[in-house]
Amino acid sequence: MKDESFLCENCKKFVNKLNYTARDHCPYCLYSKHVDINPGDRLNTCHGLLKPIDIEKYKDTYKIIYKCTKCHKSHKNIMAKDDNMDMIIELSKKN
Repeated sequence: MKDESFLCENCKKFVNKLNYTARDHCPYCLYSKHVDINPGDRLNTCHGLLKPIDIEKYKDTYKIIYKCTKCHKSHKNIMAKDDNMDMIIELSKKN
């Protein structure tokens, strides 16, 4: 599992490693990149941007639901502790 820092391709902000699991999306704009087949493996060759489109309850947290802007597949990531809660709330209003 790779936990890496990166420059967000959507909002252009620098994102630090998460340090407790693999960082899989930007905590500022919530966008992700379609790089994993399994969490943290970085083996997917699509590399399209994953646009956050919805939220779903998952255990004692939430999952962000994405749609890939390149291959159009849906994907889900568990929200991180440092995610922008205003963005999470806005996504939840779509339900």
